[in-house]
Amino acid sequence: MDPHYAQPTSPARMLGSIWRHRALIFQMTVRDVVGRYRGSLLGLTWSFFNPLLMLLVYTFVFTEVFHSKWTSAPSAGKVDFAVVLFIGMIVYALFAENVNRAPMLVVSNANYVKKVVFPLEILPVVGVCASLFHCLISLVVWLLAYLLLIGIPHLTALLLPLVILPFAIGILGLSWMLASIGVFLRDVAQTTGIITTALMFLAPVFYSIENVPPQFKRVILVNPATFIIQEAREVLVWGHAPDWYGLGIYTAASLLVAWLGYWWFQKTRKGFADVL
Repeated sequence: MDPHYAQPTSPARMLGSIWRHRALIFQMTVRDVVGRYRGSLLGLTWSFFNPLLMLLVYTFVFTEVFHSKWTSAPSAGKVDFAVVLFIGMIVYALFAENVNRAPMLVVSNANYVKKVVFPLEILPVVGVCASLFHCLISLVVWLLAYLLLIGIPHLTALLLPLVILPFAIGILGLSWMLASIGVFLRDVAQTTGIITTALMFLAPVFYSIENVPPQFKRVILVNPATFIIQEAREVLVWGHAPDWYGLGIYTAASLLVAWLGYWWFQKTRKGFADVL
């Protein structure tokens, strides 16, 4: 295949490419997940212990050192804080992991660009799928903690996939765009970590958005992770239905971001071989 061939960019071709290569995406996702822990003694078990250890550390720091509470209610305690905090960590980790990895996706797989006919556009899809697997493992940890410490979760927890799906779609669009830019501008890979760290503290991961001063609340709401973190807590912790209207707008925006990211990736991929 001619690397300079003009690639299709329509939304239909975007969805068609994912569906057509679904078997390859699955195989590469499994390889990504397994390969991350290859050679370690505990193997995939680390995907279970990592979020558990981080939950314990963050809970200790914020409850014992900073004496934080999620609400001012007398009944609010360490258990409530841990459960609510963990949801924010899980959702934001899905965002940060993909944004940080995206700039090097094509660069680290240069052999696919130069030597073989390969659907490069599935690389970000594989990254998002692998992150969703680790997100699922973290949710299992959360569920076990909730069952042991509080009780049976609310039935609204079954609505969580409807909350996470538009978030994953938007992340995929960002990954396509960053994967392309990272080929031509290597500094992007150095800055995404700084940006995602800053955005973590500008999202209601460690605090309630209700505690944010009104003059700064708009800044927090602009963060793409804020709405999903809030809605995930609504369905998992508080037992409320999600904001369907807001979720509809977020989904439409995510689809637009996904298509724009795909469009940019397809338009610029003809230059990958020249740079790499």
